Amino acid sequence: MRKHSEITIHNLAKELKISASTVSRALKDNVRISEKTRKIVQQKAIEMGYRPNILAANLRSKRTMTLGVVVPRIDRYFFASVISGIEDYAWTEGFNVIISQSNDLLIKEANCVTNLYNNRVDGLIISISMQTDEDKHLRLFSENHIPLLFFDRYCSTIESDRILVDDFDAGYKITRHLIDRGCKRIAYIAGPGMLNIYKNRKAGFLKALEESGVPVVEKYLEETGLTKEEGRKAFSRLMTLSDPPDGVFCGNDTTALSALEYCQEHRVRVPEDVALVGFSDEPYSAVVTPSLSTVKQPGYEIGYLAAQKIIHRIQNINSDEPFEQIELPTQLIIRNSSK
Repeated sequence: MRKHSEITIHNLAKELKISASTVSRALKDNVRISEKTRKIVQQKAIEMGYRPNILAANLRSKRTMTLGVVVPRIDRYFFASVISGIEDYAWTEGFNVIISQSNDLLIKEANCVTNLYNNRVDGLIISISMQTDEDKHLRLFSENHIPLLFFDRYCSTIESDRILVDDFDAGYKITRHLIDRGCKRIAYIAGPGMLNIYKNRKAGFLKALEESGVPVVEKYLEETGLTKEEGRKAFSRLMTLSDPPDGVFCGNDTTALSALEYCQEHRVRVPEDVALVGFSDEPYSAVVTPSLSTVKQPGYEIGYLAAQKIIHRIQNINSDEPFEQIELPTQLIIRNSSK
């Protein structure tokens, strides 16, 4: 099959019998060109199949007008909400978004980040994986002065902008709620302790116990990857203790759902025998029986703000504006699993 040659502004100019510079300005809606001429040029460009050479334009401007985004899991409602916020703001500024997921694996995260760097994205927005305990791949951006922004989970060894929620307060509110409803033996199924969000939630959990005189019992503290399988295994171990907990703070709604399923299969009453609280307010948390108490995070707002912040950095690349850490509040939603 014969390959057709690419239509250029010079082809359009020859066809319309006007200068190439006039065609170029008309395609960019330059007001120096009359509206009538602009419409004629733009219509002819459509007819002839003209495509602007974005690559050449990007090489001239040294920008790709593209943001890279790496999340642990796209199928989690919180991360999907963040992506929605990022895309909505990025679109208003003419930026495209490339989305990758690490599946909470360091090796895959490093590969995603390296590919985005090699594809010359103008900035990177990332929530690190549960396995991330090194920063070599992330320094591709920070050491080459390419804007990098963390949200939710971050790498503390790299200076950058961060958009977070107040995890300490969220952990405190959940635990305080369980204490106020009368729980005396409170367990916590957390994510990896090396990640700041779980350190901060645990600190809030411990603070609430300390204030109320409820003892901290080591055997009630579990650390998992917060998958459904790992959550069920951790909850099962807790419930087979001789003195099982009567309240459980689950690190996410996935773990809380697996705990609820265990209770239904083993005829453990929720919340009479054990009260459950999750984290993230997944859509199913309101419709399961009993409905799950949880913490709502402002995912869309985090994404929108993250895109605003990083695009501002890109547009002011030579600014020495200090990095900023922004913490947004969460909302405790009390439903039937802990009423």
